[in-house]
Amino acid sequence: MLAGVSITHYTRLEQGRALRASDGVLEAIARTLRLSDDETAHLKDLARPAASSPRPAPPRVAHAGASARQLLAAMSDVPALVLDRRNDVLAWNRMGHALLAGHLAPESPDMPATRPNLTRMLFLDEQYQELFTNWNEEAQLGVASLRLVAGRHPQDRSLAELVGQLAMNCDEFANRWARHPVRTCTSGVKHLRHPLVGAMDLSFENLVIPGASGQRLIAYTAEPGSPSEAALRLLGSATAPVTQDPTAVRR
Repeated sequence: MLAGVSITHYTRLEQGRALRASDGVLEAIARTLRLSDDETAHLKDLARPAASSPRPAPPRVAHAGASARQLLAAMSDVPALVLDRRNDVLAWNRMGHALLAGHLAPESPDMPATRPNLTRMLFLDEQYQELFTNWNEEAQLGVASLRLVAGRHPQDRSLAELVGQLAMNCDEFANRWARHPVRTCTSGVKHLRHPLVGAMDLSFENLVIPGASGQRLIAYTAEPGSPSEAALRLLGSATAPVTQDPTAVRR
């Protein structure tokens, strides 16, 4: 009644049977339910699902492009990695690996069957969980952003499998998923406690890679002159490849 929508039409919307919902109707419902911008976008994704194919194509194995890998390698002092829309790690540079997953093999992103997934690690990998001083906030954001992606890509079989795996193996994820949080996050600050160099507050930015089907590059930086910058430099030194110079080895 408050949105000016008939009970019949609103019921059809909730049942997914009204495929021609107008912007005016959806905006009225969003205002009435006091939805945030992210929640309003999610409402529109759900109300207007993309036309589904009777035979969805099998999921394609994603790979980071050569130019993206070259960019990662050039960012030698900045932790960076390439993710797909499901948060699978497609590639990382040495610092990105050292910062987030030093306990995993450096080549693990190149093995599609077992490549790291940051959302899966957030709920099922204890060593990754211990990186975050505010894990509860990270967990809530991880679930909320994953649900937003799921609304945009309802035919993504691999994404559905990820959600099912997490729900079956982690009650914490299942409980949070059942609350239907929705939120996007393209930048911010991560509060970390690294096992090698201690506490760090790192800013991060997500940069969408054009023409790469939802892939994005995420990079972490520290405020110049801060203890976090010193810790990041120390991490780079501690994880640098062993040199063959005898003088450097002794030092």
